Amino acid sequence: MSSLDWNSRPGQPLHGSVRVPGDKSVSHRALMLAAIAEGISHVRGFLEGEDTRATAAVLAQLGVRIETPSAGERVVHGVGLHGLRGTAQALDCGNAGTGMRLLTGLLAGQAFDSTLVGDASLSKRPMRRVTDPLASMGARIDTREGLPPLQVRGGQSLHGIRYELPVASAQVKSALLLAGLYAVGETEIIEPHPTRDYTERMLAAFGWPIDFSPGRAKLGGGHALHAADVDVPADFSSAAFFLVAASIVPGSVLRLPAVGLNPRRTGLLQALRLMGADITIEHEREAGGEPVGDLLVRHAPLHGIELPEALVPDMIDEFPVLFIAATVASGRTVIRGAAELRVKESDRIATMATGLRALGASIEETPDGAIIHGGPLGAGTVESRLDHRIAMSFAVAGLVAGGPVRINDCSHVATSFPGFLELANGCGFALQAAG
Repeated sequence: MSSLDWNSRPGQPLHGSVRVPGDKSVSHRALMLAAIAEGISHVRGFLEGEDTRATAAVLAQLGVRIETPSAGERVVHGVGLHGLRGTAQALDCGNAGTGMRLLTGLLAGQAFDSTLVGDASLSKRPMRRVTDPLASMGARIDTREGLPPLQVRGGQSLHGIRYELPVASAQVKSALLLAGLYAVGETEIIEPHPTRDYTERMLAAFGWPIDFSPGRAKLGGGHALHAADVDVPADFSSAAFFLVAASIVPGSVLRLPAVGLNPRRTGLLQALRLMGADITIEHEREAGGEPVGDLLVRHAPLHGIELPEALVPDMIDEFPVLFIAATVASGRTVIRGAAELRVKESDRIATMATGLRALGASIEETPDGAIIHGGPLGAGTVESRLDHRIAMSFAVAGLVAGGPVRINDCSHVATSFPGFLELANGCGFALQAAG
């Protein structure tokens, strides 16, 4: 992937309506469940990102016919629970950690061997917290000292387990539930904190008996999935950049239609409101089993807070842009309980702290968070570390900095948010590709 740098400068007050791309988490899961369902499923609002396309390509390699009638639409011809076909080729997940972890659970119960690989960034991400509990279900998965590539051995007899997650993770939970579809007996997952329940909601929508509530999920093997139509809501994580941008740029009024409002995803919304943000929800409704609403955000002066740790699991992907909000807010913001950020696409605590210091911010790293003192940002150059959310967060910072912010290597933004540059500039950003 070629390097692409951005320059972000102060722009206009943000105005208009911004329809952000479809939810990445829902898009991944919709394809996987439709693939092993019986019948033909229609997925609308599908995220046309590199991560989700990588998952589609892997499923196609495994013998699933997936049609693309138009952008954002997929027609999946399900092959049933035992209809996937093995391939000697490596299955390339690209940069998609969700794709790789969920596919590991799905492939653990197949009759054939599979090898999952990823790009340079994904190849450094830890996989033992998925592979270890899968092994306790009877799976055989070889790793490179806990890192990808993952060699998933077929023909294993899986059995259900009761597993208490040591660290709350929707990806690990989902991988175990997918393996549980192929296991004898019941698989029950207990979480230290509730995480997003997309997989549980979607399994129910596809007709699999499942019992779930915040912090726990239980299902048995031996049933069938039946084709379903899925309307993918707009991705809250993608909307987050615009929520913060409109909150911190004076004069801004921005509407974000049809955003997914799964309560396990919207911790940032609560955090911003605690900081004084003016965000209202209109036209609340349900789409494809998921709560959806239109978000209206107006500029408001923000103040620092001690972030309630209970919100951390529900906003783990939104911390980079929260760091920007905290830097602009008056007073001090304290973040604790977010050690998970150190093993995302980059060490997001260290990467954000380094970048914000380069712009003159006062930020102190802690093992599981940061202490951020609000104050003016200056011009400077920051590194994205090939992390899409870091790149977009610093694009937001450039709106209120004292001079241009250069963000090095934003090429990975397309993994989660294709068209970000055009959409951002269309509502008032001043963002340019620099190379």
